[in-house]
Amino acid sequence: MKSLTCLEEKIYEGYLMTKEEALFYVQFPIEELCETADRVRIHFCGAGFDICTIINGKSGRCSENCKFCAQSAYYHTKIDEYSLLDSDTLVNQAVYNASRGVLRYSIVTSGRSLDDSDIASLCNSIRKIKDACSIEICVSCGLLTAAQYRLLKNAGASRIHNNLEASRNFFPNICTTHTTEDKIAAIQAAKAAGMQVCSGGIIGMGETMADRIDLALTLRNLDVHSVPINVLNPIPGTPLGDQTPLDPLEIRRTVAIFRLLLPKSAIRLAGGRGLMPDQGKSCFLSGANAAISGDMLTTSGISIENDMKIIDECGFTPKLLNL
Repeated sequence: MKSLTCLEEKIYEGYLMTKEEALFYVQFPIEELCETADRVRIHFCGAGFDICTIINGKSGRCSENCKFCAQSAYYHTKIDEYSLLDSDTLVNQAVYNASRGVLRYSIVTSGRSLDDSDIASLCNSIRKIKDACSIEICVSCGLLTAAQYRLLKNAGASRIHNNLEASRNFFPNICTTHTTEDKIAAIQAAKAAGMQVCSGGIIGMGETMADRIDLALTLRNLDVHSVPINVLNPIPGTPLGDQTPLDPLEIRRTVAIFRLLLPKSAIRLAGGRGLMPDQGKSCFLSGANAAISGDMLTTSGISIENDMKIIDECGFTPKLLNL
């Protein structure tokens, strides 16, 4: 095997790293690995930083049994439960975020999918948001059909979010009510409807580095270019509530290897970033170039104002990355 410098030069020429190489290079000294990943990010993506916010558009009572999730009906957690939010609430939050420089706004709903009446209501809200401000709209609504995605796209949504969460091999350890193949089918349906796709996973659930690499390779094969990396925030009442949080160096190492595997993608720090002492700043210098700002679905996040300061300190400029 060769040095990281040799790998870096090959990546600039269009080479795609293999799983075996990723398992080898991920063991390199952390600073060397992260500095290489950051140079690769600069080469392919420049100084643009894609920042988004999310809103919990429909909360709780989810039929799925994902072991990390506070919204699952299988577990006893202290969260608010409510049906799809009204248009005024969704519009007001979108306008608020846009006024603070946020580029994307994602409406996230609990449950396996939405029925047609909720889709119609959501489309109406999306049209009102587009009339009120210029923010890009994403939707995260579970396992929808191509026809449903077309309705959302025609209303003004440009991107769907559907995390694979983990590798194919590890996924059955965290969810048994749907499969990786179900998620891939939804992603392909969204693409068929002409929508962009955002998909990533969660690290720190007990998976191995090989599992994380497998996840990155699956996303590469699906041609996904917005890749959220969530860090498990253990929530009391869920089966993973007692999981030990990942070491920040392990998070940086994972971010760096994702960048080397996905050199042209937006690597987006998402949930759990607030568990890091530096709120993810070191990861933004290790290959990451996007983030979810503000509160998460059921946990607190990092304020938009604070994130804008971090982005500036790292030498980034807020920019939509449609890579």
